[in-house]
Amino acid sequence: MTMSAEPVAQADSRSADAGRAQGRVPDFFIVGHHKSGTTAMYEMLRRHPQIFMPEMKEPEFFGRDRSRRREDPAGRPGRRARTYAQTRPQTYAEYLALFEAAGAGQRVGEASPSYLYSPTAAAQIAEARPDARIVAILREPASFLRSLHLQMLRDHVQREPDLRQAIAGEDLADEGTGARGPRPSYTDRVRYVEQLRRYHDVFAPEQVLVLIYDDFRADNRATVRAVLRFLDLDADARIEAVDVNPTVVARSRVLDGWVRALRTGRGPLARGAKSTLEALTPARARRRAVRSFQRNVVYGDAPPADEGLAIELRRRFRGEVVALGDYLGRDLVSLWGYDNLG
Repeated sequence: MTMSAEPVAQADSRSADAGRAQGRVPDFFIVGHHKSGTTAMYEMLRRHPQIFMPEMKEPEFFGRDRSRRREDPAGRPGRRARTYAQTRPQTYAEYLALFEAAGAGQRVGEASPSYLYSPTAAAQIAEARPDARIVAILREPASFLRSLHLQMLRDHVQREPDLRQAIAGEDLADEGTGARGPRPSYTDRVRYVEQLRRYHDVFAPEQVLVLIYDDFRADNRATVRAVLRFLDLDADARIEAVDVNPTVVARSRVLDGWVRALRTGRGPLARGAKSTLEALTPARARRRAVRSFQRNVVYGDAPPADEGLAIELRRRFRGEVVALGDYLGRDLVSLWGYDNLG
């Protein structure tokens, strides 16, 4: 499988011939959204024998702002780039290397939810792989934003614990990861028709599959089989349902902050503790222990949704839902409960 010329002018200065020898561009992309089933879809698809997806679930290569990336004289990503996401690919060659282990007869794919809300990812993907298949997953806006907010609190991307206040101020913290550039606001993330049009502008209709999160939640296997048929793969293969990335909340922000400081080595005490653990514990066992501690001690079930706020959000985004339903030819107003808002 050959690849096209360099998709992003800033991504890599190497020639197309050099890039062609280095690896394959994915055949398909799962483009979003976060908290909309993308992780479960990724986990279920990558178990199919005809599919290869890398261990890194979200490479987030396309559509990313590389204008502030620094490189050393040898062309390797500099300190600022390494601070951002540690292992995410910074060059086109690094991105293609993620797919080197794919078999000749396998479909190659990746899942990066940021590609859906990115203003530029669709065009860049189309330039890299004009015949790519695109899978988009959309979720009812109010429940999507609530789950997204809780996830960003957990990831320390969001500082404001109150969703109403966070949306009012569109207060997304950057945490110093400058390689990403400005983050989209909550409102930006639910402009579904605008996001889909970016893909339909550069891909034929038969190359874009739009899924609704409710259908996936109701029947994981049936939805995955629809994706397999969309990819022209064996839809009768055994499919294992998975439950991943649940919505949780920190029981204690102090404890959560301490665990984060320990993982990142921020502060003299945390650096000392981290160095000691690294010296005494294998990396895999250390990661497993931290995840277990977070799952069982630091985080708990999310609190019930604020129904008053949910209604406010539905009223605010009803126009988006009506437009999306018209765009897809489906009654999402009734499905998502936007027909009786009082």
